[in-house]
Amino acid sequence: MYRLVDEKLAAEIHHARILVVDDESANLRILGKMLQQEGYDHLVFIQDPREVERHYQSERTDLLLLDLSMPHMDGYQVMARIKAIGSALPAPIIVLTANSERETLVQALRSGARDFLAKPFDRSELLARVHNLLEAQMAHRMLHQQKEVLAELVTQRTRELRETRLQVVQRLGRAAEYRDNETGNHIIRMSRIAALLAQHLGFDRDQCELMLHASPMHDIGKIAIPDQILLKPGRLDEGEMAVMRTHTTLGASLLDGDDSELMRMAREIALTHHERWDGQGYPQGLEGSAIPITGRICAVADVFDALTATRPYKRPWSLDEALEYLREGRGRHFDPGVIDCFNKHLDEVEAIRAHYQDPTHAPA
Repeated sequence: MYRLVDEKLAAEIHHARILVVDDESANLRILGKMLQQEGYDHLVFIQDPREVERHYQSERTDLLLLDLSMPHMDGYQVMARIKAIGSALPAPIIVLTANSERETLVQALRSGARDFLAKPFDRSELLARVHNLLEAQMAHRMLHQQKEVLAELVTQRTRELRETRLQVVQRLGRAAEYRDNETGNHIIRMSRIAALLAQHLGFDRDQCELMLHASPMHDIGKIAIPDQILLKPGRLDEGEMAVMRTHTTLGASLLDGDDSELMRMAREIALTHHERWDGQGYPQGLEGSAIPITGRICAVADVFDALTATRPYKRPWSLDEALEYLREGRGRHFDPGVIDCFNKHLDEVEAIRAHYQDPTHAPA
């Protein structure tokens, strides 16, 4: 295993892309000959320092051999340009110069150089420094690539977990609907209408997606309502209605204890989607803007689709009848702003209803 890694690293070192920058063509020839004899096969020779930035960015660069004293742009200016690019893994720089004064050395290192060689330089020393810097750079690059792979794996696993959670959430919502004999696509239409209204009311993309996936759990508390009440074909008496209304607090309790944004929004919707704008709703009798906007949106989406959907115990209301009901409830049952938004984007609501119609079953 280690041998394979060493062999791979050695191959990458000799195929490293090295920029050799010097305004003297003779120096470029000497450096090129030294490096090629050592087995380096990806060399780029640059005599005009103004071309360095372009070559550096054209493809991955692994090392720069850089002269300091050049016309048009000195080595310090070149290093400043390279630094400004802001590479995640910048190529190391070896400065080559005939000026061996301490101030020059310090300035070069502060400007971004990783190593320093005074001309005339020793061939063996040059090759050793090149190899050491490339070995470190390639090792860093391999580590960087491994981190990217691991980050992608984490992203993928997080996505899978999120999708699994959403599937569980959607099935929980459907379970409540089936428990209440609310078969069909009501929950899909209701959640998509709610997300549509949220979008037009200023929710950002992430919040709209949360609305889409949290709203299906609005009636999850009905799972805990006794059959004799939930499935009663006739009108509920006062005591039975009181029990039925507990599905809001039961749902909030079922969804409590999870810190995720999705479950927090789902809990909020389950608890508040039966509150009324005039304060006559339940379970808390909240009034106006004291009702969370998520609950106000879901109240409109849920009631509208429930009215226009076919149920075993009722005929579907016509669009005009449902719109009249919403109009009469504006400012009483429903948030006026949500109703106005609903009416303004009715064409989009109708498109959702048309796309997610309940399946029709041919007679046997």
